[in-house]
Amino acid sequence: MTQTTDHRLRTATPADYDAIAAVVDDWWGRPVLPALPRLFLDHFHRTSLIAEGPAGMAGFLIGFLSPSVPDEAYIHFVGVSPDARHGGLARTMYERFFELARRHDRQVVKAITAPVNQTSIAFHRRMGFEAGEPIPDYNGPGTSLVTFVRHFA
Repeated sequence: MTQTTDHRLRTATPADYDAIAAVVDDWWGRPVLPALPRLFLDHFHRTSLIAEGPAGMAGFLIGFLSPSVPDEAYIHFVGVSPDARHGGLARTMYERFFELARRHDRQVVKAITAPVNQTSIAFHRRMGFEAGEPIPDYNGPGTSLVTFVRHFA
């Protein structure tokens, strides 16, 4: 486990899904739960993280090592409680995931976000990701997404 200022990072478990589902729409301010089905914690919990603070869950990162592309890993979804933002928790979770990816010989980490999510785009750039142009219909008609790639030397 890793300790941040007031947060403890641990590996996720399938049982964490209900706690995430209970807060994710509120944390985003819009319905986003459909982008995070239970299967992610059922099948990728060992490569996902939960951040716990004094008031309970303060954040989570859902990520996995690509089973199809042996040198890639992917961060699917990250959430930080509004009360825990701007303290470096998201950065700490990303860095922990980068360590995991490197331990498993991954050379690339990828992620995506909506083009309207300028906060996420700026964060990923600060974390060393290259942002691509929005890709129209990325997840089907009418769903443009920005892709991110971070290479490790």
